[in-house]
Amino acid sequence: MNSTNLTGRLTRDIDMRYTQSGMAVARFTLAVDRISKGKKDADFINITAFGSQAENANQYLHKGSKCGVTGSIKTGSYEKQDGTRVNTFEIWAERVEFLDSKSKASEVTVERQGFEQQDKYQQMGFRPVDDSDIPL
Repeated sequence: MNSTNLTGRLTRDIDMRYTQSGMAVARFTLAVDRISKGKKDADFINITAFGSQAENANQYLHKGSKCGVTGSIKTGSYEKQDGTRVNTFEIWAERVEFLDSKSKASEVTVERQGFEQQDKYQQMGFRPVDDSDIPL
């Protein structure tokens, strides 16, 4: 099974590009803390996200943002000009979670979306849950 979960902070802003077919590709580096023999250190892991995960990451994450990544390890290699072979690895993200607290601007957006969602559910016949509806 090729699966990994990482939590860390972005070392730089996201490099966002699009393929010729229009798919979003976001690349960023995650600094992941590691404690070894009582010393705190960090590993710098290259992450690649695709599609809506890439677009959302690009919109909401920036240098220093804390996030969690679930994905798989992708290995590769290349040959340098001097003929030596370099092995590489990166994580292909399947899920990117934003772990920083929301800014005031994003809270307003989420609240507005919440009201729109609530109106939609009320139109469908659902009623809001009241605290008295929850059994103790």
